[in-house]
Amino acid sequence: MTPEVGTDPAQERLRRWRLVLGGDAADGTGCALSGQDAAMDGALTALYGKGDNFSRGGRDRSAGLGASAPSVARWLGDIRTYFPSSVVQVMQRDAIDRLGLATLLLEPEMLEAVEADVHLVGTLLSLNKAMPETTKETARAVVRKVVEDLEKRLATRTRATLTGALDRSARINRPRHHDIDWNRTIAANLKHYLPEYRTIVPERLIGYGRATQSTKKEVILCIDQSGSMAASVVYASVFGAVLASMRTICTRLVVFDTAVVDLTDQLDDPVDVLFGTQLGGGTDINRALAYCQSQITRPAETVVVLISDLYEGGIRNEMLKRVSAMKASGVQFVTLLALSDEGAPAYDREHAAALAALGAPAFACTPDLFPEVMAAAIEKRPLPIPDAA
Repeated sequence: MTPEVGTDPAQERLRRWRLVLGGDAADGTGCALSGQDAAMDGALTALYGKGDNFSRGGRDRSAGLGASAPSVARWLGDIRTYFPSSVVQVMQRDAIDRLGLATLLLEPEMLEAVEADVHLVGTLLSLNKAMPETTKETARAVVRKVVEDLEKRLATRTRATLTGALDRSARINRPRHHDIDWNRTIAANLKHYLPEYRTIVPERLIGYGRATQSTKKEVILCIDQSGSMAASVVYASVFGAVLASMRTICTRLVVFDTAVVDLTDQLDDPVDVLFGTQLGGGTDINRALAYCQSQITRPAETVVVLISDLYEGGIRNEMLKRVSAMKASGVQFVTLLALSDEGAPAYDREHAAALAALGAPAFACTPDLFPEVMAAAIEKRPLPIPDAA
């Protein structure tokens, strides 16, 4: 879209408007496209242009792709040629939503052509039960690529942030010599500096507790796997695997709809976790929290993270009673309406307000903020709730 040197500014504006408006008779630009511009316009028209050659469920759709895998595969190749990766991902998502192309993702050659991202993984997981055996290995390879990319992006900062929080939460004032935190000890005893001896008298020692079972933190991730939570399920599974790799945290991962499934034993491979989920179906938060509550043995050292849009299909009052009981016992309870980069999600505002009244405010959280949220919960300090929450 960058204009060539010497291009007439007025003509360049017409060219850009022509690409935006799509070339219908009423676009008013009178501008003809050629070369790469024409190819880009064709790719956009195939998805967003007005047409009636694709119909699903009796409704006309905008389309130029048809319903055949070869034509869609060619289109996927075209958009990867002409547009940046971020735009390609948006167009793929729109193609799945607008044209009903999800079923074509069950074909291996289609999966090999797409630009993989979190949303595509969510779509594949929702199709998991319908996926033929010939496609499953390709699908797992696509999911694994996305998961590995997310782990590279998120793991280092998560481990560093939470290790610091765990060290601080375990800090003691009568440490053994090799457990002394000298930086903080010196800072705490500056008032005891003796000028004549040019030294500090450390009247109060500050150190780190040893990582024994008695100081080990327990984290329970309780994830709503209803269809609207697909991106959150992907991110939470990756974070669950990262947390499980930390010896000072005992991590449990629970997914639920109207049933509850404990996937803790699969946390060493987040791809297995994801294919163990079943996106869609109803929601019974109360049942899921009942299970999580039954797994808590040391409330004061436990953080429960509920990731849900709070559209409860179970018993609302019982759900709230369980949250209240867990908090009263010393559990740190965190409610995330979404764990994704999608912005403000749709959620049950009445349930969110009820949880906030119990001291468990519900808010959406980006993956980049999640380590800070967990660190705050571990240290039992106020959560870093975004302003828009």
